Amino acid sequence: MEFVMMVALSFPVVVFSLLMPLLLLYWGLVALRLAPLELFEHDSLKGDYLASSLVALGFVGVPASVSLSVLLVLAAAITLLVELLALRWLELGLFRVPLGVIVLWAAFAIASPLAATLCAAMRRWFHRHLQSHQRCLLGERVEVRSAPDAEGVASATLLDDPRCEVRLHGKAGSMPRAGERRVLVKYLVEEGAYRSVEDGEFREARAHLRRLRLGGRRSTTAA
Repeated sequence: MEFVMMVALSFPVVVFSLLMPLLLLYWGLVALRLAPLELFEHDSLKGDYLASSLVALGFVGVPASVSLSVLLVLAAAITLLVELLALRWLELGLFRVPLGVIVLWAAFAIASPLAATLCAAMRRWFHRHLQSHQRCLLGERVEVRSAPDAEGVASATLLDDPRCEVRLHGKAGSMPRAGERRVLVKYLVEEGAYRSVEDGEFREARAHLRRLRLGGRRSTTAA
């Protein structure tokens, strides 16, 4: 027991020792239906929201709370493994803090693609339960199956799950066309439909945003 406490309170493992109880509490509340599963989702990807950032990292089609939970569990496992195999045997003193920060960064960097792959395997389950998880489809790529009707509404299916059909509501200047591939960017709650943009336009916007952020960081560093 003393060994377990020593490892749990060592840095950087202690970070997850604090986060894991909160994670368990949250999922307990979800199980009791006292907390929403789509806790971090918004109706639109516009803006620097957590869900939007996760979509950019490849976490698409599952609620952000699920993505974060998988990411935290994997990063915690990697950090614990590094602690048990290496850090606990070294006399680090004050150097444990900066080294621990590096270990945390590396753990999340390694866990991110693994977590994205695991979440991708869960996507179809969430696709089958759209009535309560519509917002987690934002960022999904779809193929338009029909031309817009008089109200600008067209049908589309997810590229990764053709059996899952959604409704697209176009607007002037951005009407979906049959056979076109688009990305869901906004959920219209009252209509139960989505706004979408062309796949290429979405990629260009993401690339432009990344360039702006990198440019802002360089400017801050230069100042």
